[in-house]
Amino acid sequence: MTRVIEAGCPVIIGAGLAGLTAAIELSPLPCVVLSAGAVSTGTSTGWAQGGIAAAVGPDDDPALHAEDTLAAGAGLCEPDVVRAITAAAPDAIAWLSAQGAEFDRGDDGRLRLGLEGAHSRRRIVHAHGDRTGAELLETVVAAARRLDSVSLWDHSPALEVLTEAGRVAGVLVGTPEGTIELRTDTVLLATGGIGGLYLHTTNPLSSRGQGLALAHRAGAVLRDVEMVQFHPTALDVGIDPMPLVSEAVRGEGAILVNELGEWVLRNPLSARDVVSRAEWAQLQAGHRVFLDATKDPGERFAELFGSIYATARESGLDPAKDLLPVRPAAHYHMGGVLVDRTGATTLPGLYAAGEVASTGLHGANRLASNSLLEAVVCGRWAAQAWRDTGVAAGAALPTRMYPDPTTWTPDPVVAEVRRIVSAGAGVLRDADGLRTALAALEPHRSHDTGLVAHLLVEAALRREESRGGHTRLDFPSTAPVAGHVLSLPDRPLPEELPAAGPVEPARAEVMAR
Repeated sequence: MTRVIEAGCPVIIGAGLAGLTAAIELSPLPCVVLSAGAVSTGTSTGWAQGGIAAAVGPDDDPALHAEDTLAAGAGLCEPDVVRAITAAAPDAIAWLSAQGAEFDRGDDGRLRLGLEGAHSRRRIVHAHGDRTGAELLETVVAAARRLDSVSLWDHSPALEVLTEAGRVAGVLVGTPEGTIELRTDTVLLATGGIGGLYLHTTNPLSSRGQGLALAHRAGAVLRDVEMVQFHPTALDVGIDPMPLVSEAVRGEGAILVNELGEWVLRNPLSARDVVSRAEWAQLQAGHRVFLDATKDPGERFAELFGSIYATARESGLDPAKDLLPVRPAAHYHMGGVLVDRTGATTLPGLYAAGEVASTGLHGANRLASNSLLEAVVCGRWAAQAWRDTGVAAGAALPTRMYPDPTTWTPDPVVAEVRRIVSAGAGVLRDADGLRTALAALEPHRSHDTGLVAHLLVEAALRREESRGGHTRLDFPSTAPVAGHVLSLPDRPLPEELPAAGPVEPARAEVMAR
Protein backbone atom coordinates (compact mmCIF):
# COMPACT_ATOMS: atom_id res chain seq x y z
CA MET A 1 0.00 0.00 0.00
CA THR A 2 1.31 3.44 -0.96
CA ARG A 3 1.67 6.00 1.83
CA VAL A 4 0.85 9.61 0.97
CA ILE A 5 2.93 12.39 2.54
CA GLU A 6 2.27 16.08 1.92
CA ALA A 7 5.73 17.48 1.26
CA GLY A 8 4.54 21.02 0.69
CA CYS A 9 8.04 21.99 -0.50
CA PRO A 10 10.29 21.31 -3.50
CA VAL A 11 11.44 17.72 -4.02
CA ILE A 12 14.90 17.36 -5.57
CA ILE A 13 15.62 14.07 -7.32
CA GLY A 14 19.37 13.48 -7.16
CA ALA A 15 22.04 14.19 -4.55
CA GLY A 16 24.93 15.26 -6.74
CA LEU A 17 26.38 18.75 -7.10
CA ALA A 18 23.40 20.29 -8.92
CA GLY A 19 20.75 18.91 -6.56
CA LEU A 20 22.55 19.71 -3.33
CA THR A 21 23.57 23.16 -4.55
CA ALA A 22 19.89 23.93 -5.14
CA ALA A 23 18.99 22.64 -1.69
CA ILE A 24 21.65 24.75 0.00
CA GLU A 25 20.78 27.88 -1.98
CA LEU A 26 17.08 27.46 -1.13
CA SER A 27 17.73 27.44 2.63
CA PRO A 28 16.12 28.39 4.97
CA LEU A 29 13.13 27.29 2.87
CA PRO A 30 12.72 23.51 3.16
CA CYS A 31 13.16 20.81 0.54
CA VAL A 32 13.46 17.03 0.25
CA VAL A 33 16.43 15.50 -1.57
CA LEU A 34 15.99 11.96 -2.93
CA SER A 35 19.05 9.79 -3.55
CA ALA A 36 18.69 6.45 -5.35
CA GLY A 37 21.64 5.11 -3.35
CA ALA A 38 23.55 6.29 -0.33
CA VAL A 39 23.98 10.06 -0.19
CA SER A 40 27.50 10.97 -1.41
CA THR A 41 27.87 7.85 -3.58
CA GLY A 42 26.72 6.77 -7.04
CA THR A 43 26.94 10.26 -8.55
CA SER A 44 29.23 11.41 -11.36
CA THR A 45 30.13 14.53 -9.38
CA GLY A 46 32.47 12.61 -7.12
CA TRP A 47 34.27 11.10 -10.10
CA ALA A 48 35.09 14.39 -11.85
CA GLN A 49 38.86 14.83 -12.04
CA GLY A 50 39.47 17.74 -14.37
CA GLY A 51 38.11 20.63 -12.36
CA ILE A 52 35.71 23.52 -12.80
CA ALA A 53 36.19 26.15 -15.51
CA ALA A 54 36.09 29.83 -14.54
CA ALA A 55 37.71 32.96 -15.94
CA VAL A 56 39.50 34.01 -12.76
CA GLY A 57 43.06 34.41 -14.07
CA PRO A 58 44.63 37.85 -14.66
CA ASP A 59 44.84 37.22 -18.43
CA ASP A 60 41.31 35.83 -18.71
CA ASP A 61 37.78 37.14 -19.08
CA PRO A 62 34.29 35.54 -19.09
CA ALA A 63 33.89 36.73 -22.68
CA LEU A 64 36.88 34.58 -23.71
CA HIS A 65 35.45 31.65 -21.77
CA ALA A 66 32.18 32.14 -23.63
CA GLU A 67 33.97 32.24 -27.00
CA ASP A 68 35.73 28.94 -26.27
CA THR A 69 32.46 27.36 -25.15
CA LEU A 70 30.64 28.47 -28.29
CA ALA A 71 33.45 27.21 -30.52
CA ALA A 72 33.39 23.78 -28.89
CA GLY A 73 29.58 23.59 -29.03
CA ALA A 74 29.60 23.42 -32.86
CA GLY A 75 26.60 25.65 -33.47
CA LEU A 76 24.09 24.20 -31.01
CA CYS A 77 24.83 26.42 -27.99
CA GLU A 78 22.42 29.15 -26.91
CA PRO A 79 24.78 32.19 -26.92
CA ASP A 80 22.87 34.15 -24.27
CA VAL A 81 22.94 31.15 -21.92
CA VAL A 82 26.64 30.59 -22.56
CA ARG A 83 27.45 34.21 -21.77
CA ALA A 84 25.31 34.18 -18.61
CA ILE A 85 26.81 30.98 -17.18
CA THR A 86 30.42 31.88 -17.97
CA ALA A 87 29.85 35.33 -16.44
CA ALA A 88 28.58 33.61 -13.28
CA ALA A 89 31.61 31.31 -13.04
CA PRO A 90 33.85 33.46 -10.79
CA ASP A 91 30.99 33.87 -8.31
CA ALA A 92 30.41 30.10 -8.40
CA ILE A 93 34.01 29.55 -7.30
CA ALA A 94 33.54 32.09 -4.49
CA TRP A 95 30.27 30.42 -3.42
CA LEU A 96 31.87 26.98 -3.30
CA SER A 97 34.78 28.36 -1.29
CA ALA A 98 32.28 29.87 1.15
CA GLN A 99 30.71 26.42 1.56
CA GLY A 100 34.12 25.04 2.54
CA ALA A 101 35.64 23.79 -0.74
CA GLU A 102 39.44 23.76 -0.58
CA PHE A 103 40.74 24.69 -4.03
CA ASP A 104 44.40 24.36 -4.95
CA ARG A 105 46.33 27.59 -4.46
CA GLY A 106 49.90 28.76 -4.88
CA ASP A 107 52.12 30.13 -2.13
CA ASP A 108 50.69 33.58 -2.83
CA GLY A 109 47.16 32.34 -2.08
CA ARG A 110 46.00 32.67 -5.69
CA LEU A 111 44.08 29.86 -7.36
CA ARG A 112 46.32 27.45 -9.25
CA LEU A 113 44.87 27.22 -12.77
CA GLY A 114 45.17 24.30 -15.22
CA LEU A 115 44.78 24.05 -19.00
CA GLU A 116 42.49 21.64 -20.84
CA GLY A 117 41.54 20.97 -24.44
CA ALA A 118 39.95 23.78 -26.51
CA HIS A 119 40.49 26.38 -23.75
CA SER A 120 42.46 29.46 -24.82
CA ARG A 121 43.57 30.26 -21.27
CA ARG A 122 44.53 28.46 -18.08
CA ARG A 123 41.18 28.61 -16.28
CA ILE A 124 40.61 25.15 -14.75
CA VAL A 125 40.27 25.40 -10.98
CA HIS A 126 41.28 22.19 -9.18
CA ALA A 127 40.90 20.84 -5.68
CA HIS A 128 43.50 18.38 -4.35
CA GLY A 129 44.84 17.78 -7.83
CA ASP A 130 42.55 15.32 -9.60
CA ARG A 131 40.04 15.05 -6.72
CA THR A 132 38.00 18.15 -7.63
CA GLY A 133 34.69 16.37 -7.99
CA ALA A 134 35.19 14.39 -4.78
CA GLU A 135 36.07 17.57 -2.86
CA LEU A 136 33.03 19.46 -4.18
CA LEU A 137 30.70 16.57 -3.44
CA GLU A 138 32.05 16.22 0.10
CA THR A 139 31.63 19.98 0.54
CA VAL A 140 27.99 20.20 -0.53
CA VAL A 141 27.00 16.99 1.29
CA ALA A 142 28.47 18.37 4.51
CA ALA A 143 26.83 21.75 3.95
CA ALA A 144 23.44 20.16 3.26
CA ARG A 145 23.69 17.96 6.36
CA ARG A 146 24.26 21.06 8.48
CA LEU A 147 20.97 22.61 7.34
CA ASP A 148 17.74 21.78 9.16
CA SER A 149 15.86 22.83 6.01
CA VAL A 150 17.26 19.95 3.92
CA SER A 151 15.69 16.52 4.34
CA LEU A 152 17.97 13.84 2.84
CA TRP A 153 16.41 10.51 1.85
CA ASP A 154 18.86 7.84 0.72
CA HIS A 155 18.07 4.53 -1.02
CA SER A 156 14.88 6.24 -2.22
CA PRO A 157 14.69 6.25 -6.03
CA ALA A 158 12.02 8.30 -7.76
CA LEU A 159 9.72 5.95 -9.67
CA GLU A 160 7.41 8.45 -11.34
CA VAL A 161 6.74 12.18 -11.54
CA LEU A 162 3.01 12.51 -10.90
CA THR A 163 0.91 15.06 -12.78
CA GLU A 164 -2.59 16.46 -12.45
CA ALA A 165 -4.27 18.91 -14.82
CA GLY A 166 -1.11 19.28 -16.89
CA ARG A 167 1.33 20.13 -14.08
CA VAL A 168 3.45 18.42 -11.43
CA ALA A 169 1.51 17.01 -8.47
CA GLY A 170 4.08 14.82 -6.72
CA VAL A 171 6.70 12.09 -6.89
CA LEU A 172 6.26 8.35 -6.40
CA VAL A 173 9.23 7.15 -4.34
CA GLY A 174 10.49 3.64 -3.73
CA THR A 175 11.91 3.14 -0.24
CA PRO A 176 13.01 0.09 1.77
CA GLU A 177 9.83 0.51 3.86
CA GLY A 178 7.52 0.66 0.83
CA THR A 179 6.28 3.08 -1.80
CA ILE A 180 5.63 6.68 -0.73
CA GLU A 181 3.76 9.36 -2.66
CA LEU A 182 5.31 12.74 -1.91
CA ARG A 183 2.80 15.45 -2.78
CA THR A 184 4.42 18.62 -4.17
CA ASP A 185 3.98 21.04 -7.03
CA THR A 186 7.73 21.63 -7.52
CA VAL A 187 10.21 18.93 -8.58
CA LEU A 188 13.84 19.33 -9.67
CA LEU A 189 15.51 16.58 -11.70
CA ALA A 190 19.23 16.43 -10.90
CA THR A 191 19.81 12.81 -11.83
CA GLY A 192 23.00 13.04 -13.90
CA GLY A 193 23.81 11.47 -17.24
CA ILE A 194 23.49 8.37 -19.39
CA GLY A 195 26.98 6.84 -19.56
CA GLY A 196 25.75 3.58 -18.07
CA LEU A 197 23.95 2.89 -21.38
CA TYR A 198 27.35 2.03 -22.88
CA LEU A 199 29.71 -0.89 -22.37
CA HIS A 200 32.65 1.52 -22.16
CA THR A 201 31.94 4.42 -19.82
CA THR A 202 33.61 6.56 -17.19
CA ASN A 203 30.29 7.14 -15.37
CA PRO A 204 28.78 5.19 -12.51
CA LEU A 205 26.84 2.27 -13.99
CA SER A 206 23.73 3.63 -12.26
CA SER A 207 23.83 6.69 -14.57
CA ARG A 208 21.41 5.47 -17.23
CA GLY A 209 19.19 8.47 -17.89
CA GLN A 210 16.58 7.89 -15.19
CA GLY A 211 15.75 11.60 -15.16
CA LEU A 212 15.13 11.59 -18.91
CA ALA A 213 12.72 8.68 -18.54
CA LEU A 214 10.89 10.42 -15.67
CA ALA A 215 10.59 13.65 -17.67
CA HIS A 216 9.52 11.99 -20.92
CA ARG A 217 6.85 9.85 -19.27
CA ALA A 218 5.55 12.88 -17.37
CA GLY A 219 5.21 14.88 -20.59
CA ALA A 220 8.30 17.12 -20.81
CA VAL A 221 10.25 17.79 -24.00
CA LEU A 222 13.81 16.46 -24.41
CA ARG A 223 16.41 18.02 -26.69
CA ASP A 224 19.45 16.66 -28.57
CA VAL A 225 19.47 13.29 -26.80
CA GLU A 226 21.82 11.95 -29.48
CA MET A 227 24.67 14.23 -28.36
CA VAL A 228 27.04 12.06 -26.31
CA GLN A 229 30.60 13.08 -25.54
CA PHE A 230 33.16 10.28 -25.50
CA HIS A 231 36.18 11.00 -23.34
CA PRO A 232 39.26 9.99 -25.31
CA THR A 233 41.39 8.83 -22.39
CA ALA A 234 39.60 6.17 -20.38
CA LEU A 235 42.11 3.74 -18.88
CA ASP A 236 41.67 0.47 -20.79
CA VAL A 237 42.64 -2.14 -18.18
CA GLY A 238 39.47 -4.26 -18.01
CA ILE A 239 37.65 -2.30 -15.27
CA ASP A 240 33.92 -1.52 -15.63
CA PRO A 241 33.24 1.39 -15.39
CA MET A 242 36.54 2.55 -16.83
CA PRO A 243 38.85 4.76 -14.76
CA LEU A 244 39.24 8.22 -16.25
CA VAL A 245 42.59 9.75 -17.09
CA SER A 246 41.88 13.45 -16.88
CA GLU A 247 42.41 15.74 -19.84
CA ALA A 248 44.58 17.77 -17.48
CA VAL A 249 47.29 15.11 -17.95
CA ARG A 250 47.51 16.13 -21.60
CA GLY A 251 47.41 19.73 -20.42
CA GLU A 252 50.69 18.97 -18.62
CA GLY A 253 52.28 17.65 -21.82
CA ALA A 254 51.29 13.98 -22.24
CA ILE A 255 50.78 12.83 -25.84
CA LEU A 256 48.74 10.11 -27.56
CA VAL A 257 50.57 7.43 -29.53
CA ASN A 258 49.89 3.99 -30.98
CA GLU A 259 51.92 0.85 -30.27
CA LEU A 260 54.41 1.90 -32.98
CA GLY A 261 55.11 5.17 -31.21
CA GLU A 262 53.32 7.17 -33.91
CA TRP A 263 51.35 10.23 -32.78
CA VAL A 264 47.58 9.67 -32.96
CA LEU A 265 47.08 13.37 -33.79
CA ARG A 266 49.32 16.40 -33.75
CA ASN A 267 47.36 18.37 -31.16
CA PRO A 268 46.47 16.15 -28.17
CA LEU A 269 44.51 19.09 -26.69
CA SER A 270 42.02 19.25 -29.55
CA ALA A 271 38.31 19.13 -28.65
CA ARG A 272 37.27 15.78 -27.22
CA ASP A 273 35.19 14.70 -30.22
CA VAL A 274 38.19 15.28 -32.51
CA VAL A 275 40.52 13.26 -30.27
CA SER A 276 38.00 10.44 -29.84
CA ARG A 277 37.50 10.08 -33.59
CA ALA A 278 41.25 9.99 -34.17
CA GLU A 279 41.62 7.26 -31.56
CA TRP A 280 38.66 5.33 -32.96
CA ALA A 281 40.28 5.34 -36.40
CA GLN A 282 43.43 3.82 -34.88
CA LEU A 283 41.42 1.14 -33.06
CA GLN A 284 39.44 0.27 -36.21
CA ALA A 285 42.72 -0.09 -38.07
CA GLY A 286 43.88 -2.71 -35.57
CA HIS A 287 46.16 -0.47 -33.52
CA ARG A 288 46.16 0.21 -29.81
CA VAL A 289 46.20 3.69 -28.33
CA PHE A 290 48.37 4.84 -25.42
CA LEU A 291 48.83 7.97 -23.38
CA ASP A 292 52.54 8.70 -23.06
CA ALA A 293 53.17 10.71 -19.89
CA THR A 294 56.69 9.40 -19.31
CA LYS A 295 58.36 12.72 -20.23
CA ASP A 296 55.64 15.20 -19.31
CA PRO A 297 54.56 15.25 -16.57
CA GLY A 298 56.90 12.28 -15.98
CA GLU A 299 58.10 12.07 -12.38
CA ARG A 300 55.63 14.82 -11.41
CA PHE A 301 52.68 12.58 -12.28
CA ALA A 302 52.13 11.21 -8.77
CA GLU A 303 52.21 14.69 -7.26
CA LEU A 304 49.83 16.25 -9.81
CA PHE A 305 47.41 13.36 -10.32
CA GLY A 306 47.44 11.24 -7.19
CA SER A 307 44.17 9.38 -7.79
CA ILE A 308 45.00 8.49 -11.39
CA TYR A 309 48.50 7.43 -10.33
CA ALA A 310 47.10 5.12 -7.64
CA THR A 311 44.63 3.53 -10.08
CA ALA A 312 47.37 2.94 -12.63
CA ARG A 313 49.65 1.41 -10.03
CA GLU A 314 46.86 -0.93 -8.92
CA SER A 315 46.74 -2.12 -12.53
CA GLY A 316 50.49 -2.72 -12.59
CA LEU A 317 51.42 0.46 -14.49
CA ASP A 318 53.74 3.30 -13.52
CA PRO A 319 52.70 6.43 -15.48
CA ALA A 320 56.21 7.86 -15.15
CA LYS A 321 57.68 4.81 -16.92
CA ASP A 322 54.89 2.96 -18.75
CA LEU A 323 52.53 3.87 -21.58
CA LEU A 324 48.91 3.94 -20.38
CA PRO A 325 46.44 2.05 -22.62
CA VAL A 326 43.40 4.23 -23.32
CA ARG A 327 40.29 4.28 -25.48
CA PRO A 328 37.20 6.51 -25.93
CA ALA A 329 34.39 5.93 -23.44
CA ALA A 330 30.97 7.51 -22.93
CA HIS A 331 31.61 10.38 -20.56
CA TYR A 332 29.07 13.20 -20.74
CA HIS A 333 25.62 13.81 -22.18
CA MET A 334 25.12 17.19 -23.83
CA GLY A 335 21.43 16.55 -24.52
CA GLY A 336 18.73 16.40 -21.90
CA VAL A 337 15.46 17.84 -20.67
CA LEU A 338 14.76 21.16 -22.37
CA VAL A 339 14.89 23.98 -19.79
CA ASP A 340 14.93 27.76 -19.69
CA ARG A 341 17.30 29.99 -17.73
CA THR A 342 15.61 29.13 -14.41
CA GLY A 343 15.66 25.37 -15.03
CA ALA A 344 11.93 25.20 -15.82
CA THR A 345 10.96 22.48 -18.30
CA THR A 346 7.97 22.47 -20.64
CA LEU A 347 5.94 20.75 -17.88
CA PRO A 348 4.79 23.32 -15.28
CA GLY A 349 6.33 22.58 -11.89
CA LEU A 350 9.12 20.38 -13.28
CA TYR A 351 12.69 21.71 -13.29
CA ALA A 352 16.03 20.20 -14.24
CA ALA A 353 19.66 21.10 -13.52
CA GLY A 354 23.04 19.56 -14.15
CA GLU A 355 23.77 16.90 -16.75
CA VAL A 356 20.14 15.80 -17.08
CA ALA A 357 19.18 19.27 -18.36
CA SER A 358 19.66 20.81 -21.79
CA THR A 359 20.38 24.43 -20.91
CA GLY A 360 22.07 25.46 -24.15
CA LEU A 361 25.54 25.72 -22.57
CA HIS A 362 27.17 22.68 -24.14
CA GLY A 363 25.60 22.49 -27.59
CA ALA A 364 26.94 19.58 -29.61
CA ASN A 365 30.19 19.21 -27.67
CA ARG A 366 30.89 20.16 -24.05
CA LEU A 367 33.93 22.29 -23.38
CA ALA A 368 36.10 20.57 -20.77
CA SER A 369 35.25 21.33 -17.11
CA ASN A 370 32.09 23.29 -17.92
CA SER A 371 29.93 20.56 -16.37
CA LEU A 372 30.64 21.21 -12.69
CA LEU A 373 30.26 24.91 -13.44
CA GLU A 374 26.82 24.39 -14.98
CA ALA A 375 25.70 22.23 -12.05
CA VAL A 376 26.55 24.94 -9.49
CA VAL A 377 25.26 27.94 -11.44
CA CYS A 378 22.03 26.35 -12.64
CA GLY A 379 21.30 24.62 -9.34
CA ARG A 380 21.48 28.01 -7.65
CA TRP A 381 19.38 29.68 -10.35
CA ALA A 382 16.59 27.12 -9.92
CA ALA A 383 16.45 27.69 -6.17
CA GLN A 384 16.46 31.45 -6.65
CA ALA A 385 13.56 31.13 -9.08
CA TRP A 386 11.59 29.12 -6.53
CA ARG A 387 12.10 31.80 -3.92
CA ASP A 388 11.05 34.51 -6.36
CA THR A 389 7.87 32.67 -7.31
CA GLY A 390 6.94 31.84 -3.72
CA VAL A 391 7.38 28.11 -3.13
CA ALA A 392 5.82 26.67 0.00
CA ALA A 393 7.66 27.48 3.21
CA GLY A 394 6.25 24.91 5.61
CA ALA A 395 8.17 22.82 8.09
CA ALA A 396 10.91 20.51 6.80
CA LEU A 397 10.28 16.78 6.68
CA PRO A 398 12.52 14.45 8.72
CA THR A 399 15.66 13.03 7.11
CA ARG A 400 15.35 9.31 6.25
CA MET A 401 18.61 7.38 6.31
CA TYR A 402 18.00 3.76 5.34
CA PRO A 403 20.54 0.94 5.66
CA ASP A 404 22.26 -0.37 2.55
CA PRO A 405 20.24 -3.06 0.75
CA THR A 406 21.47 -6.55 1.55
CA THR A 407 20.94 -7.98 -1.93
CA TRP A 408 21.36 -6.76 -5.49
CA THR A 409 20.26 -8.58 -8.63
CA PRO A 410 21.74 -7.70 -12.06
CA ASP A 411 19.14 -6.49 -14.56
CA PRO A 412 19.39 -8.51 -17.80
CA VAL A 413 17.63 -5.73 -19.74
CA VAL A 414 20.36 -3.26 -18.78
CA ALA A 415 23.08 -5.64 -19.98
CA GLU A 416 21.30 -6.13 -23.31
CA VAL A 417 20.70 -2.40 -23.78
CA ARG A 418 24.37 -1.59 -23.14
CA ARG A 419 25.40 -4.06 -25.85
CA ILE A 420 22.88 -2.67 -28.36
CA VAL A 421 23.68 1.01 -27.78
CA SER A 422 27.44 0.48 -27.89
CA ALA A 423 27.21 -1.37 -31.20
CA GLY A 424 24.82 1.07 -32.88
CA ALA A 425 25.34 4.52 -31.38
CA GLY A 426 29.00 4.80 -30.45
CA VAL A 427 31.69 7.22 -31.61
CA LEU A 428 30.86 6.58 -35.29
CA ARG A 429 27.29 5.96 -36.46
CA ASP A 430 25.38 5.17 -39.64
CA ALA A 431 21.79 4.55 -40.64
CA ASP A 432 22.10 0.77 -40.89
CA GLY A 433 23.58 0.43 -37.41
CA LEU A 434 21.09 2.86 -35.90
CA ARG A 435 18.08 1.13 -37.49
CA THR A 436 19.33 -2.23 -36.27
CA ALA A 437 19.72 -0.84 -32.75
CA LEU A 438 16.29 0.79 -32.86
CA ALA A 439 14.61 -2.48 -33.79
CA ALA A 440 16.49 -4.36 -31.07
CA LEU A 441 15.47 -1.77 -28.45
CA GLU A 442 11.78 -1.75 -29.35
CA PRO A 443 10.85 -4.64 -26.99
CA HIS A 444 12.53 -2.82 -24.08
CA ARG A 445 10.74 0.56 -24.30
CA SER A 446 8.65 -0.16 -21.20
CA HIS A 447 11.91 -0.35 -19.20
CA ASP A 448 13.34 3.07 -18.30
CA THR A 449 16.82 2.18 -19.54
CA GLY A 450 15.39 0.79 -22.77
CA LEU A 451 13.24 3.90 -23.26
CA VAL A 452 16.16 6.31 -22.91
CA ALA A 453 18.31 4.19 -25.22
CA HIS A 454 15.51 4.17 -27.80
CA LEU A 455 15.15 7.96 -27.60
CA LEU A 456 18.92 8.37 -28.06
CA VAL A 457 19.14 6.08 -31.08
CA GLU A 458 16.00 7.56 -32.65
CA ALA A 459 17.40 11.10 -32.31
CA ALA A 460 20.75 9.97 -33.76
CA LEU A 461 18.94 8.52 -36.77
CA ARG A 462 17.02 11.76 -37.29
CA ARG A 463 20.17 13.94 -37.24
CA GLU A 464 21.44 13.41 -40.77
CA GLU A 465 24.73 15.26 -40.40
CA SER A 466 27.95 15.13 -38.40
CA ARG A 467 28.26 17.74 -35.67
CA GLY A 468 30.19 17.80 -32.39
CA GLY A 469 29.78 14.55 -30.48
CA HIS A 470 27.56 13.05 -33.22
CA THR A 471 29.36 11.60 -36.24
CA ARG A 472 27.49 9.88 -39.09
CA LEU A 473 29.64 7.95 -41.56
CA ASP A 474 26.82 8.21 -44.11
CA PHE A 475 26.42 11.97 -43.50
CA PRO A 476 30.00 13.18 -42.90
CA SER A 477 29.26 16.85 -43.62
CA THR A 478 27.83 19.38 -41.20
CA ALA A 479 24.52 20.94 -42.21
CA PRO A 480 24.72 24.66 -43.10
CA VAL A 481 22.27 25.59 -40.34
CA ALA A 482 22.40 24.07 -36.86
CA GLY A 483 19.13 22.57 -35.68
CA HIS A 484 17.96 20.90 -32.50
CA VAL A 485 16.46 17.40 -32.48
CA LEU A 486 13.49 17.39 -30.11
CA SER A 487 12.01 14.31 -28.46
CA LEU A 488 8.37 15.07 -27.80
CA PRO A 489 6.35 13.39 -25.04
CA ASP A 490 3.81 10.67 -25.75
CA ARG A 491 1.01 12.94 -24.54
CA PRO A 492 -0.43 16.34 -25.55
CA LEU A 493 1.79 19.33 -24.82
CA PRO A 494 0.51 21.96 -22.38
CA GLU A 495 -1.04 25.04 -23.92
CA GLU A 496 1.11 27.45 -21.92
CA LEU A 497 4.71 27.55 -20.77
CA PRO A 498 5.79 27.72 -17.14
CA ALA A 499 5.63 31.32 -15.98
CA ALA A 500 9.14 31.48 -14.51
CA GLY A 501 12.05 32.51 -16.68
CA PRO A 502 12.57 33.66 -20.26
CA VAL A 503 11.40 31.39 -23.06
CA GLU A 504 14.14 29.92 -25.22
CA PRO A 505 13.50 29.97 -29.01
CA ALA A 506 13.52 26.17 -29.32
CA ARG A 507 10.90 25.89 -26.60
CA ALA A 508 8.64 28.48 -28.20
CA GLU A 509 8.83 26.49 -31.44
CA VAL A 510 7.81 23.29 -29.65
CA MET A 511 4.91 24.89 -27.88
CA ALA A 512 3.62 26.41 -31.10
CA ARG A 513 3.19 23.00 -32.70
